[in-house]
Amino acid sequence: MSGRWILIVAIVGLASSWVGTDATADEYKYVGAKNCGKCHKKELMGNQLAEWKKAPHSKAYETLKSDKALEIAKERNLSASPHESDDCLKCHVTAYGAPESAFSKKPLKITDSIQCESCHGPGSGYRKKKTMSDRDKSIAAGMWEPGKDDKICAKCHNDESPTWDPAEGFDYEKGKEEIAHSIPEDVKGHYLELEKEQRAARKAAGGADNDDDDD
Repeated sequence: MSGRWILIVAIVGLASSWVGTDATADEYKYVGAKNCGKCHKKELMGNQLAEWKKAPHSKAYETLKSDKALEIAKERNLSASPHESDDCLKCHVTAYGAPESAFSKKPLKITDSIQCESCHGPGSGYRKKKTMSDRDKSIAAGMWEPGKDDKICAKCHNDESPTWDPAEGFDYEKGKEEIAHSIPEDVKGHYLELEKEQRAARKAAGGADNDDDDD
Protein backbone atom coordinates (compact mmCIF):
# COMPACT_ATOMS: atom_id res chain seq x y z
CA MET A 1 0.00 0.00 0.00
CA SER A 2 1.32 3.40 -0.95
CA GLY A 3 2.34 6.16 1.43
CA ARG A 4 -0.01 8.44 -0.49
CA TRP A 5 -2.97 6.28 0.54
CA ILE A 6 -1.88 6.59 4.16
CA LEU A 7 -1.73 10.35 3.95
CA ILE A 8 -5.22 10.58 2.50
CA VAL A 9 -6.20 10.26 6.15
CA ALA A 10 -6.77 13.88 7.05
CA ILE A 11 -4.00 16.08 8.38
CA VAL A 12 -6.32 18.98 9.14
CA GLY A 13 -9.95 19.94 9.44
CA LEU A 14 -11.69 16.56 9.53
CA ALA A 15 -14.60 15.29 11.60
CA SER A 16 -13.41 13.75 14.84
CA SER A 17 -12.60 10.05 14.36
CA TRP A 18 -13.98 8.92 17.71
CA VAL A 19 -17.54 10.01 17.00
CA GLY A 20 -19.63 6.92 16.30
CA THR A 21 -22.13 6.20 13.56
CA ASP A 22 -24.94 4.50 15.48
CA ALA A 23 -23.76 3.87 19.03
CA THR A 24 -23.12 6.72 21.41
CA ALA A 25 -19.94 7.04 23.48
CA ASP A 26 -22.09 6.69 26.61
CA GLU A 27 -23.47 3.35 25.46
CA TYR A 28 -20.26 1.58 24.40
CA LYS A 29 -16.66 2.11 25.49
CA TYR A 30 -13.33 1.79 23.73
CA VAL A 31 -11.29 -1.23 24.82
CA GLY A 32 -8.20 -1.00 22.57
CA ALA A 33 -6.51 -3.27 20.03
CA LYS A 34 -4.75 -5.30 22.72
CA ASN A 35 -8.10 -6.56 23.97
CA CYS A 36 -9.40 -7.19 20.47
CA GLY A 37 -6.21 -9.12 19.77
CA LYS A 38 -6.89 -11.69 22.49
CA CYS A 39 -8.97 -13.54 19.93
CA HIS A 40 -7.87 -11.85 16.74
CA LYS A 41 -4.21 -12.81 17.11
CA LYS A 42 -5.09 -16.49 16.72
CA GLU A 43 -4.40 -18.38 13.52
CA LEU A 44 -7.81 -20.03 13.82
CA MET A 45 -9.44 -16.61 13.63
CA GLY A 46 -7.13 -15.39 10.85
CA ASN A 47 -4.69 -13.33 12.98
CA GLN A 48 -6.16 -9.95 12.13
CA LEU A 49 -3.89 -8.32 14.72
CA ALA A 50 -0.82 -9.21 12.66
CA GLU A 51 -2.47 -7.90 9.49
CA TRP A 52 -3.30 -4.62 11.22
CA LYS A 53 0.29 -4.23 12.40
CA LYS A 54 1.50 -4.57 8.80
CA ALA A 55 -1.05 -2.15 7.37
CA PRO A 56 -0.94 1.69 7.16
CA HIS A 57 -3.57 2.36 9.84
CA SER A 58 -1.24 1.06 12.55
CA LYS A 59 1.39 3.60 11.44
CA ALA A 60 -0.88 6.60 10.97
CA TYR A 61 0.56 8.48 13.95
CA GLU A 62 4.12 8.05 12.70
CA THR A 63 3.19 9.48 9.29
CA LEU A 64 2.56 12.78 11.06
CA LYS A 65 6.29 13.01 11.70
CA SER A 66 7.18 12.54 8.03
CA ASP A 67 8.63 15.22 5.79
CA LYS A 68 5.43 15.17 3.75
CA ALA A 69 3.31 15.87 6.83
CA LEU A 70 5.61 18.68 7.93
CA GLU A 71 5.40 20.20 4.47
CA ILE A 72 1.59 20.08 4.56
CA ALA A 73 1.53 21.58 8.06
CA LYS A 74 3.69 24.47 6.87
CA GLU A 75 1.43 25.07 3.88
CA ARG A 76 -1.62 25.07 6.17
CA ASN A 77 0.05 27.33 8.75
CA LEU A 78 -0.58 24.92 11.60
CA SER A 79 0.42 26.34 14.96
CA ALA A 80 1.85 22.98 16.11
CA SER A 81 3.76 20.11 14.56
CA PRO A 82 1.43 17.58 12.88
CA HIS A 83 2.04 14.90 15.53
CA GLU A 84 1.04 17.42 18.21
CA SER A 85 -1.87 19.04 16.41
CA ASP A 86 -5.43 18.24 17.44
CA ASP A 87 -6.54 18.81 13.85
CA CYS A 88 -4.27 16.01 12.66
CA LEU A 89 -4.47 13.61 15.58
CA LYS A 90 -8.25 13.36 15.53
CA CYS A 91 -8.06 11.27 12.35
CA HIS A 92 -4.68 9.63 12.86
CA VAL A 93 -5.43 8.26 16.33
CA THR A 94 -8.44 6.22 17.46
CA ALA A 95 -10.69 8.04 19.92
CA TYR A 96 -8.38 11.04 20.13
CA GLY A 97 -10.07 13.81 22.10
CA ALA A 98 -12.74 11.50 23.51
CA PRO A 99 -13.66 12.07 27.17
CA GLU A 100 -12.34 9.67 29.79
CA SER A 101 -15.83 8.22 30.13
CA ALA A 102 -15.58 6.90 26.55
CA PHE A 103 -13.00 4.29 27.55
CA SER A 104 -13.52 0.98 29.30
CA LYS A 105 -10.37 1.44 31.41
CA LYS A 106 -8.03 4.18 30.25
CA PRO A 107 -7.47 6.32 27.13
CA LEU A 108 -5.74 4.64 24.20
CA LYS A 109 -2.12 5.44 23.42
CA ILE A 110 -1.74 7.92 20.59
CA THR A 111 1.27 5.94 19.35
CA ASP A 112 -1.07 3.03 18.58
CA SER A 113 -2.53 5.12 15.78
CA ILE A 114 -5.73 3.99 14.05
CA GLN A 115 -6.89 0.88 15.87
CA CYS A 116 -9.71 -1.60 15.29
CA GLU A 117 -12.39 0.54 16.89
CA SER A 118 -12.03 3.47 14.48
CA CYS A 119 -13.61 1.18 11.89
CA HIS A 120 -15.57 -1.35 13.95
CA GLY A 121 -16.86 0.91 16.73
CA PRO A 122 -16.23 0.97 20.50
CA GLY A 123 -15.93 -2.67 21.51
CA SER A 124 -17.17 -2.98 25.08
CA GLY A 125 -20.53 -4.33 23.97
CA TYR A 126 -19.36 -6.93 21.49
CA ARG A 127 -15.84 -7.86 22.66
CA LYS A 128 -16.77 -11.13 24.40
CA LYS A 129 -16.17 -14.12 22.16
CA LYS A 130 -19.67 -15.50 22.82
CA THR A 131 -20.99 -12.32 21.23
CA MET A 132 -18.35 -12.04 18.53
CA SER A 133 -19.01 -15.60 17.37
CA ASP A 134 -22.47 -14.48 16.22
CA ARG A 135 -22.41 -11.60 13.75
CA ASP A 136 -26.00 -10.53 14.41
CA LYS A 137 -25.35 -10.40 18.16
CA SER A 138 -22.17 -8.40 17.55
CA ILE A 139 -23.97 -5.81 15.46
CA ALA A 140 -26.75 -5.59 18.02
CA ALA A 141 -24.06 -4.97 20.64
CA GLY A 142 -22.62 -2.00 18.78
CA MET A 143 -20.23 -3.42 16.17
CA TRP A 144 -20.04 -1.43 12.94
CA GLU A 145 -19.66 -3.00 9.50
CA PRO A 146 -17.08 -0.94 7.58
CA GLY A 147 -17.16 -3.48 4.76
CA LYS A 148 -20.77 -2.50 4.08
CA ASP A 149 -20.80 1.17 5.05
CA ASP A 150 -18.48 3.58 3.27
CA LYS A 151 -19.58 6.41 5.57
CA ILE A 152 -17.38 4.93 8.30
CA CYS A 153 -14.29 5.40 6.12
CA ALA A 154 -15.51 8.76 4.83
CA LYS A 155 -15.26 10.25 8.33
CA CYS A 156 -11.59 10.79 7.48
CA HIS A 157 -11.16 9.82 3.84
CA ASN A 158 -12.91 12.83 2.38
CA ASP A 159 -12.36 16.07 0.50
CA GLU A 160 -11.30 17.96 3.63
CA SER A 161 -8.02 16.06 3.61
CA PRO A 162 -5.08 18.17 2.41
CA THR A 163 -3.91 15.29 0.21
CA TRP A 164 -7.31 14.74 -1.38
CA ASP A 165 -7.26 14.43 -5.16
CA PRO A 166 -10.71 15.36 -6.52
CA ALA A 167 -10.00 13.48 -9.74
CA GLU A 168 -9.09 10.33 -7.82
CA GLY A 169 -11.31 10.61 -4.75
CA PHE A 170 -11.42 7.71 -2.34
CA ASP A 171 -11.77 4.26 -3.86
CA TYR A 172 -13.75 2.47 -1.17
CA GLU A 173 -13.55 -0.99 -2.75
CA LYS A 174 -9.81 -0.70 -3.35
CA GLY A 175 -9.30 0.57 0.18
CA LYS A 176 -11.09 -2.47 1.61
CA GLU A 177 -8.89 -4.81 -0.41
CA GLU A 178 -5.70 -3.09 0.70
CA ILE A 179 -6.45 -3.49 4.41
CA ALA A 180 -8.28 -6.83 4.17
CA HIS A 181 -8.13 -8.95 7.35
CA SER A 182 -11.03 -11.35 6.99
CA ILE A 183 -12.01 -14.22 9.25
CA PRO A 184 -11.63 -17.50 7.31
CA GLU A 185 -14.93 -18.52 5.73
CA ASP A 186 -14.92 -21.96 7.37
CA VAL A 187 -14.55 -20.33 10.80
CA LYS A 188 -17.36 -17.76 10.52
CA GLY A 189 -20.22 -18.84 12.74
CA HIS A 190 -18.26 -21.85 14.02
CA TYR A 191 -15.51 -20.27 16.08
CA LEU A 192 -16.61 -21.56 19.48
CA GLU A 193 -16.96 -25.17 18.38
CA LEU A 194 -13.67 -25.12 16.45
CA GLU A 195 -11.88 -23.55 19.40
CA LYS A 196 -13.33 -26.25 21.67
CA GLU A 197 -12.00 -28.92 19.30
CA GLN A 198 -8.55 -27.32 19.31
CA ARG A 199 -8.49 -27.18 23.12
CA ALA A 200 -9.50 -30.84 23.33
CA ALA A 201 -6.75 -31.77 20.88
CA ARG A 202 -4.13 -29.83 22.88
CA LYS A 203 -5.29 -31.47 26.09
CA ALA A 204 -5.17 -34.94 24.52
CA ALA A 205 -1.63 -34.22 23.37
CA GLY A 206 -0.63 -33.15 26.88
CA GLY A 207 -0.31 -29.49 26.01
CA ALA A 208 -1.23 -26.58 28.27
CA ASP A 209 -4.31 -24.50 27.64
CA ASN A 210 -2.81 -21.02 27.63
CA ASP A 211 -5.83 -19.33 26.10
CA ASP A 212 -6.09 -15.75 27.37
CA ASP A 213 -9.18 -14.48 25.59
CA ASP A 214 -12.44 -13.49 27.23
CA ASP A 215 -15.45 -15.75 27.58
